[in-house]
Amino acid sequence: MSEFKEFSLLESIIDRLSLKGYKQPTPIQKECIPALINGNDLLGIAQTGTGKTAAFSLPIINNFGRNKIDIKTKSTRSLILTPTRELASQIMQNIDDYSDGVGLKTKVVYGGVGRQGQVDSIALGLDILVATPGRLLDLIETGDINFKALEVFVLDEADTMLDMGFFNDVQSIISKLPKNRQTLLFSATMPAEIEVLAEAILTDPIKIQITAETVTIDLVNQSVYHLEKANKIPLLFNILKKPDSEKVLIFCKTKYGADIIVKALEKASITAASLHSGKTQTVREEALQNFKDSNLRVLVATDVAARGIDVDNITLVINYNLPEDPRNYIHRIGRTARAGKSGMAISFAVENDIRQLINIENSIGQVIPVVIEQPFHQEFSKVPKQVKKKVNKTNKTNKTSRPRTKRK
Repeated sequence: MSEFKEFSLLESIIDRLSLKGYKQPTPIQKECIPALINGNDLLGIAQTGTGKTAAFSLPIINNFGRNKIDIKTKSTRSLILTPTRELASQIMQNIDDYSDGVGLKTKVVYGGVGRQGQVDSIALGLDILVATPGRLLDLIETGDINFKALEVFVLDEADTMLDMGFFNDVQSIISKLPKNRQTLLFSATMPAEIEVLAEAILTDPIKIQITAETVTIDLVNQSVYHLEKANKIPLLFNILKKPDSEKVLIFCKTKYGADIIVKALEKASITAASLHSGKTQTVREEALQNFKDSNLRVLVATDVAARGIDVDNITLVINYNLPEDPRNYIHRIGRTARAGKSGMAISFAVENDIRQLINIENSIGQVIPVVIEQPFHQEFSKVPKQVKKKVNKTNKTNKTSRPRTKRK
């Protein structure tokens, strides 16, 4: 029996969840769903992968399904604002799955594709609109949408909006919304700007904090490989020979780097595609779908493009380049080890990466074990003294790791 029944959701929603194999709500869903059905504002501190899309969408679908109204032209009852096209598409796909049979009108809008189809859908009136900031502002400025009938506003991935430079756009959009509404704000972290925004737009919110870090770290077998930069591709081939690398997600720093990796993999007859902002939306969606359907063994992505990746059964995540921001490390390795399954995460580190690696380890509270038994292992002898002290101090608390200073 589905535990979702305890929320008194519409029977059609319960049926859809059962068809998708969802029986037990995640921690954030247990906290959010009752509060949102009751109409509370909410501040949710949670990362992608915690189940927050269902946490905020199921109450919206349920409440609108129980209280249907005639929607006026060019208006929407709810707005879900999210930073990237991939994430917007993923949210919309989930909402359409959950709401099948409820009879709601939904639409996703983002840039990079023709706008007329989006304009035509909005003109009919919507229950749920999922949007990225740029295209939504464009539609607002041309008068193709208004928010007179808005009941619910969801700001998703608020800190990513800030990091990507969308914060002014977000504030401009919020200024167009009616004051009398239910507001939900979700963010993985709470920098000062987000705290100020939350205080300004939320009214007596319920605060829910669900962190995926502990679960992720416990379930992911993490390791780091020390090597010279020129040996990254050969090491990658060596790793991909192993049978436990069936569905692999590789993170790299640049769009150019992602394409170089894909070319090398394809030359070795390994099916792969890249996912980054330099690709058209159609190509990006096709690559992501092929990866989901296991038509591709490897997907190579940059951090920004990967924000919408929600793919089951990823067996291995490879950090071809370490992330500049330690917070992105958890986001990256959280693509594997989902739904209680284990996973692997391998990081490549050249000598100049040591400072970044130490920052990541300090962020997660543990040392990542170094794999020495690999054909391209490189001893690092030029580690700065202040970094050496940090490494040695941290290693005392984790005997399974090996020091990164030169071994005698």
